[in-house]
Amino acid sequence: MARTKASTKPAAAPSQPIVSSAHLVSPHSAEMSEFEFGLIVSGNAFHRWVVHCMSAAGLKDLTALDVLVLHHVTHRARDKRLADIAFIMNVEDTHLINYALKKLQGLGVVVSSKNGKEVTYGPTEAGKAYVLRYREIRDSCLINALKADDALNHDIGELARLLRVLSGIYDQAARSAASL
Repeated sequence: MARTKASTKPAAAPSQPIVSSAHLVSPHSAEMSEFEFGLIVSGNAFHRWVVHCMSAAGLKDLTALDVLVLHHVTHRARDKRLADIAFIMNVEDTHLINYALKKLQGLGVVVSSKNGKEVTYGPTEAGKAYVLRYREIRDSCLINALKADDALNHDIGELARLLRVLSGIYDQAARSAASL
């Protein structure tokens, strides 16, 4: 009887989702657990990126939230109220935003102004300069490395849309869980 040569190819491992918490994987949507793990690692990478980019721009020792608040305060060259900043950034605890604003004011990159009872915040000239330098570094280190073509830019836009949709679903789920 002739012997056949044994295959040297390793057996394919069963395809399992890449997740951070296997105990949360639902038989109805393992993909959601995969998404959540991707969100965790990409969120942490994004936060690390914005801190390092702003540090390279010359503004050191900021948290990711500090950097994002500075960007938002600079956004569209309109002064913003604390409540509006928290609302747009989807930060429930306004104390976190207030702390970031005070820190940024102390660094001389954000200024507050009072109009009646309303306090608004805007960037100083120094704050605008740091944000512009951040943009230059972002273009050099991130955008140029991405080498996005029209198809990739379209996919990124769709991903952004999906993230906004899922943000609403998570917010609704949080309200439901809070009422239990």
